Amino acid sequence: MPLDYQKLTFPYVRSVDQRSGSAAHHPVVVVGAGPVGLTCAIDLARQGVRVVLLDDDDTVSTGSRAIAFAKRTLEIWDRLRCGDRMVDKGISWSMGKVFFQDSEVYRFSLQEQVGHHRPAFVNLQQYYVEGFLHECAAADPHIDLRSRNKVISVVQDAACVTLEVETPDGVYALTCDYLVACDGARSPVRGMLGLESKGQSFRDRFLIADVKLQPEVAERFTSERWFWFDPPFHRGQSVLLHQQPDNVWRIDFQLGWDADAAVEREPERVAARVRALLGEDASFEFQWISIYTFACVRMERFIHERVIFAGDAAHGVSPFGGRGANSGIQDVDNLGWKLRMVLHDLAPARLLDSYDDERVTAADENILNSTRSTDFITPKNEASKRFRDAVLTLSRRHPFARTLVNSGRLSQPTSLARSPLNTPDSDAFAGAMVPGAPCIDAPIVVDGSDAWLIDQLGREFTLLSFVTAATFDARLDAHESLRSNAAVPLRSVAVLIGPGGVDAARTAGSTIRLGDPEGLAARRYDATDGTVYLIRPDQHVCARWRRFDRRAVLDALATATCTAALDTREITECLSRATT
Repeated sequence: MPLDYQKLTFPYVRSVDQRSGSAAHHPVVVVGAGPVGLTCAIDLARQGVRVVLLDDDDTVSTGSRAIAFAKRTLEIWDRLRCGDRMVDKGISWSMGKVFFQDSEVYRFSLQEQVGHHRPAFVNLQQYYVEGFLHECAAADPHIDLRSRNKVISVVQDAACVTLEVETPDGVYALTCDYLVACDGARSPVRGMLGLESKGQSFRDRFLIADVKLQPEVAERFTSERWFWFDPPFHRGQSVLLHQQPDNVWRIDFQLGWDADAAVEREPERVAARVRALLGEDASFEFQWISIYTFACVRMERFIHERVIFAGDAAHGVSPFGGRGANSGIQDVDNLGWKLRMVLHDLAPARLLDSYDDERVTAADENILNSTRSTDFITPKNEASKRFRDAVLTLSRRHPFARTLVNSGRLSQPTSLARSPLNTPDSDAFAGAMVPGAPCIDAPIVVDGSDAWLIDQLGREFTLLSFVTAATFDARLDAHESLRSNAAVPLRSVAVLIGPGGVDAARTAGSTIRLGDPEGLAARRYDATDGTVYLIRPDQHVCARWRRFDRRAVLDALATATCTAALDTREITECLSRATT
């Protein structure tokens, strides 16, 4: 009988630490076993870091909650060997429609380019995501997953973090080098440290209704994102419709700030709203009903000595655009490799400061987009409403106006162009793959089989070279010599371009040869014979050159791992901070 993932429970098991007379020490403790905390633990474990994952509950989340998981998130899960389950179960989509009043305004595609392994988005209920990730975590010997373990005290000093944990068998203590708080918007860990998130709260209420449709009703819709402004079935407000697995549909109704949440949650009242959309003859059953409000907020800093915040614990956005869970998963993707390098003495602790630099930037970008979406969807005065309605009316016939329509700017990975880990271009390049940009996928060939470029970049720094079959052997020795002398693990991947590239695409020594049969990889990276990229372990570009230069690559590696010597300005700033 198949598992009912809505009803999963995870048994409490007394840990070995509870039987010890003293506080056991662990490299990393993650608090919170939602999608972000589970992804963080699995990522660290896949890199050989032992993790204790604490959660105060023993179940998955109630209701669908986060459902829209973006291409970048799917690529991260692919690297953790968790992605196939999500895509196979989920509803893939890339098309959306926007309606105003009684007609369609326009439709759009989020992935017009061909040659990507994963779709723009997959819709999947959060309880499935948590269930699948729990199964991955439980199978990994590097993860100690402890349910019904509630953190009640957090104290840190220069050496470690000390936790008190409450369980059904009483309270016990443990210590760790680093604590990663993925414990949600109300973050108890944040409260224990006297910290807070600040920002803007929005005075509006929305109703979520997850409804399971009968097949004859479901046939009226498609696996697209449909968004209505001021529709005839819900005048003066907005409605969002998304398909989920198991023939379940997510409907978000804007209610307005003055709506009575208790009244609006009554099943009979919700059913009337759903029938107004689906038709009076529609047959359905409720899976989940919820009322929500939201805020766009963040902590001032995400790192506080040895305690690091990620996901909703660090920042919060409106649900429009799928930026919540996706940005949290990208937080821990950014953090994981840095923590591993620091713990394994491959980089100094100041590398972790770049997590704060980069993910605060990403949070600000998400908050800006989220705030603008909310302002367009829920105009706060008559002038704003007239502007919005004029834009929507013009959008029926004029493409320029469609760029102003904002029903939720959908999640995109942040380009870290201002990251301190980047090495600026010294050569001329075109295209989007600037230092700091997330890598773009492309179809390639490995050992005669079709594959994908992102999957070959691994979890180490990667020297990605574009060469012809004729010049490959001449460059191989130089790359191998560099790899053997680099201070950190470095992969070598060569994309063979031009005639003969596919036939020559065979692994040679420790350098992986990839064929580029459609030339998409070379075009997307603006690559010619000899072009070299240095790729970070989280698949962001940190440097690129038109020709391989051993010294330049080593310097870029030192910059990207914070192992380069501090310059005079940096030393002055460090001393200034220390004295204040």
